[in-house]
Amino acid sequence: MEDVMRGLIVPGLNGSGPDHWQTLWEKRYGFERVEQCDWENPDVAVWVKTLDAAIMAHPEPLVLVAHSLGCFTVILLAGLYVDHTNRVQSALLIAPPDIASSTALPDSTKGFAPHNPGKLPFPSVIVGSKNDPYMKPETAQDLASAIGSRFVNAGFVGHINVDSGHGPWPQGEVLLQNLINKKSLDKCFPVV
Repeated sequence: MEDVMRGLIVPGLNGSGPDHWQTLWEKRYGFERVEQCDWENPDVAVWVKTLDAAIMAHPEPLVLVAHSLGCFTVILLAGLYVDHTNRVQSALLIAPPDIASSTALPDSTKGFAPHNPGKLPFPSVIVGSKNDPYMKPETAQDLASAIGSRFVNAGFVGHINVDSGHGPWPQGEVLLQNLINKKSLDKCFPVV
């Protein structure tokens, strides 16, 4: 990375395993993982408080790198702890699920669906895919618009996890670097 930036990895349901791009970035960039007490049965209040505590433990600006349900943990935090969000430099929100419509998610995730989310008080990018089984690209784009986030369609890349072939994820790293260094995001992914 051109600029040294502290980062927090914000995994989703079931955490991110050892071959997941989030784990690889954690090791490569020295980012810290937000450790939830229960990855299988998420409690929205606990997850948001845990993320807030991790943010408040760092006096310097942070980049948040969230995947799946972790994206909504970030979005909800921004609405509940507005006075703490000045410690967030930016957020990369990868493959948020459609909590309200997905039948593949456990009932414990339903509380993460934000009702009328406001604009995030920090720059953010939502990355969606044309074939994510948990979120249609149009729904991801609508979410990005609702929270004032830039939307990037990564193409046919599934849920952007190990199951979809994303251990190492070089395009995501370029996107992260460009977000941190405030460069153009337009050339991170080929036009699809």
